[in-house]
Amino acid sequence: TASGDFSAKVWDAITGQSLWDLPHKHIVKTCDFSPDSTKLATGGHEGILRIYRIPTSNTTEPMVPFCEISHNRVVLSKCCWIANDTVLAASTDGAIRFWKLPSEDGGEAESLQTLHVEAEVRDMEISTGKQILTVAAGEKVYFFDLQDHKLLHSFPMPVHFREEGGASLHPTAPKFVAGGSDLWVRVFDFETGQELECHKGHHGPIRCVRYAPDGKTYATGSEDGTIRLWKTDA
Repeated sequence: TASGDFSAKVWDAITGQSLWDLPHKHIVKTCDFSPDSTKLATGGHEGILRIYRIPTSNTTEPMVPFCEISHNRVVLSKCCWIANDTVLAASTDGAIRFWKLPSEDGGEAESLQTLHVEAEVRDMEISTGKQILTVAAGEKVYFFDLQDHKLLHSFPMPVHFREEGGASLHPTAPKFVAGGSDLWVRVFDFETGQELECHKGHHGPIRCVRYAPDGKTYATGSEDGTIRLWKTDA
């Protein structure tokens, strides 16, 4: 978990016990495990992307980052992994930076690519199969091809993502779900951006949204303190 108490924590998912406390010097806004679960990335108001190795056995030794990547004068709003050695870091300047990690501790990360959107990135998701990057920023949802890094689509939304919200691409069907500054959860056509469905159930703005891996349901979390599961027609 990433937290406003200037820390990230690794927990035992079965017992709820805190395993490691990772102190930072400012608010931590994002964290993500690598695909093989051996590393953890964190980022936030310091503008530093930190990479930790997850211990393979129970130990009381503190976890320390083996790689730190500084992003000057920006807040890191989201990080996610595209491979076990490559992590994406999105920030308040609308940049999404691709970093290849060093093969040895103490080495320097290599900048591979930078994508740009028109506002602070609020949410970012790599699709099943790692073919498409979905980005929610400002008042738009963007889709990038992760093979050639070209922009596929950019659709204006009836909500904004300045303070909350996100978007998620269906794993197999050509549609995506989005929610943000109002109480509604909407499904859109991936090719045209046309609104297909609009659902009300929350009593506060939408904070997060994700499709299940099989695409049969999607989950939404809201400021009203609830998580709702919705069935899809695909």
